[in-house]
Amino acid sequence: MKYNTIHKSLLLLAISSLLHAEATSTLEDRVAKLEEKAAILEDLKLGADYRFSYDNISYKMANGDTKKNDSLLTNRLWLIMDYRPDAHIHFYTKLAFNKVFGQANITDSVVFDQFDWYGATTNTDNQLRVKEAYIDYQGFQTFGSDIPWNFGIGRRPTSYNKLASMRDDEAPNAPLGHIVAAEFDGGHLRFDFSNVTSVPGLSVKFSIGRGLSSVTSSKSSPTPLVKSGENINMYGVNLIAYSTKKLHVEMQLLKATNLVDITNSGFDLAGNYDPNNYDPTLQVVGDMNMASAMVKYTMEHLNKTTLFASYAYTQTDPNTGKTMLGSQDKESGQSYWVGAQTASPFSEEGKWGVEFNHGSKYFRPFTYAEDTVVGSKLATRGDAYEVYFTEYLHKGLSVQLRYTYLDYKYTGSNGFFGSQTGTPIDIDIIKSQLASSDLAANVAQSAQDIRLYLRYRF
Repeated sequence: MKYNTIHKSLLLLAISSLLHAEATSTLEDRVAKLEEKAAILEDLKLGADYRFSYDNISYKMANGDTKKNDSLLTNRLWLIMDYRPDAHIHFYTKLAFNKVFGQANITDSVVFDQFDWYGATTNTDNQLRVKEAYIDYQGFQTFGSDIPWNFGIGRRPTSYNKLASMRDDEAPNAPLGHIVAAEFDGGHLRFDFSNVTSVPGLSVKFSIGRGLSSVTSSKSSPTPLVKSGENINMYGVNLIAYSTKKLHVEMQLLKATNLVDITNSGFDLAGNYDPNNYDPTLQVVGDMNMASAMVKYTMEHLNKTTLFASYAYTQTDPNTGKTMLGSQDKESGQSYWVGAQTASPFSEEGKWGVEFNHGSKYFRPFTYAEDTVVGSKLATRGDAYEVYFTEYLHKGLSVQLRYTYLDYKYTGSNGFFGSQTGTPIDIDIIKSQLASSDLAANVAQSAQDIRLYLRYRF
């Protein structure tokens, strides 16, 4: 009896010890997991950026009519996640919501409205879209030398780019804004040579992006996802030749393949429109070569004034039997862009700026993402003028007043790459010879946008 009592006591003690050890182990595991999660949260940055905009927009048409919207009200919301667990991994994503106030009453939608290049930057509906989602692998040396390199892949941050970001009060993304403002999926490989040379900031970056994948339907086709060979790809080389806090010099070369346009815009040679001829089916027309170079100079002693100048060049390369921008030949276009930005005399963080750009007859950049709501000022075949005033009312809360005027000399500034939407026609000829046509009623000879926004970000 005594033996049984001792045996039971020992058994209960053993069970109690096991339970205590398990509870202690479970508690320690929970603490370890909580500490791991806390460490992740320390490295994880969450942010939001909301902008309310009021735009007063108007167009003067080639037939003399005026089209306008006195009060275009829009919302833009960005939800941002930025995670750096160590010196080698950088992951970030940005979700974008863009819409007009209330239910959009869009009566004449076109095939390009939902194009993926600018779906996250235009006010077409109330959907939340992935604007950026990117992994950057960095912090390594090239073959043991003092040449850092990094590699990235995903939905690239390729709008609000260098120089274009200044008037939008944004940190610049990598591409040069004079020729690129479009959401692309792709990757990059960058090498930094500044440590092994006497040239500050010297680096070279190779990039590739895909703007359209040519595939068959994954639902209805008996051989899904097999079509290929006509993908829209963009290949780029970027050179930062010199970069300090005062002076920045940069160049970029791009080639885009298998560019598209619609099959028929519905207009005949007399400028009359027949809806039975309209065919929005996309067709491949050819390739495009592009180049840009910029210089930016900042004078800290002179009210932090920054001066910049940029030059851009584009050249079409039509496929056999196809035309691009109304021509079977390779056509070249040029553009120059100058501007100045200075610190506000009224506030510490405010910025005031003025910009001017000019584009020639055949100039055709990839600036489809948000530029102005009346159209891309950087793609203007003609002249564009802009002045803006950005002031901060409180930490994170800013207001901007901006005026943009576009004076078009040729049509097609906001078209695509073929001859249906991209052909440059002298607007003076339309006004004098086709003034009563349907074409004249649909061609803008000038546009202006008066914008006021209130913005909060953290």
